[in-house]
Amino acid sequence: MPADDVTMLKKLSLPKIRKLGFKYQLIAPSIIILLIIGLFPLVYTLVVSFQGITMMDNDTSFHGIKNYVAIADDTRFWGALFHTVMFTVIALPIELFLGLFMAQLFIEKLPGRQIFIALLVLPVVVAPIVSGATWSLLLDNRFGPINQIINWFMGEELTLLWTINPTLVYPAIFLAEVWQWTPFMFLLLLAALSAVDKAQLEAAAIDGASYWMIFTKITLPSIWPVMAVAILIRGLDLFRLFDIVWALTKGGPGTMTETISTFTYVKGFQQFETSYTGAVALLIIIILSFVVIGALRKVELSR
Repeated sequence: MPADDVTMLKKLSLPKIRKLGFKYQLIAPSIIILLIIGLFPLVYTLVVSFQGITMMDNDTSFHGIKNYVAIADDTRFWGALFHTVMFTVIALPIELFLGLFMAQLFIEKLPGRQIFIALLVLPVVVAPIVSGATWSLLLDNRFGPINQIINWFMGEELTLLWTINPTLVYPAIFLAEVWQWTPFMFLLLLAALSAVDKAQLEAAAIDGASYWMIFTKITLPSIWPVMAVAILIRGLDLFRLFDIVWALTKGGPGTMTETISTFTYVKGFQQFETSYTGAVALLIIIILSFVVIGALRKVELSR
């Protein structure tokens, strides 16, 4: 290629290079801020997890994997992890099923539909800690209306200690959690159902397809991308369940309902075992990262 042509190409590419550099200069401050906000706590937690900082000792020397070995031998940690997984595995399908059922009911045009939808989504607006405190009052043995209604139906006075009795404490937590977050699933699934092609549904019905066949073969595949995102969001949210459990039971009786979040809070902000808490937090971040990556791959493969 002649030298004049090469020079001409360089002159033409310089404005593009300058324009590209200007774009990067514009977004560089926001990227740097995001990296500082996101990476600094992670790196600091990693460093602290290899130290020996406690309430009584500010030991910043290198302790190796001492804290991680302590986690492996901590039965309370594994109990909290088990409780967290149990809450997630039980509450998530209930919220998904109820949300989908409610969305199917309200997909049709009904009188006062908008008013009912607005009323149904009110629990999502309430702060979780306020929701937990409210349910604690509702379930109170002496003054709670729920116990009074149960006693009225039973015709005798029963002592129902919802937040103390080991057989009642889990239903109390599930009741509060499902009440607050089922409307979230309902809203997402209602939006997904509204976007389903009505022509396909009508054509399938004309061809004689049953309601269940239409739902499984047309409706469900159409809303699956939104449903998968909803499941992922709620699953991650349930894994860090704290507010409702803390307001109702504070992890009790004993450590029977303690979750990973309440366990970490007690260790870090009440017992001030900072380095141990950093190790726990880092381990949970790693676990959740693998879970999210696996879930996103499954969603991508299902498309």
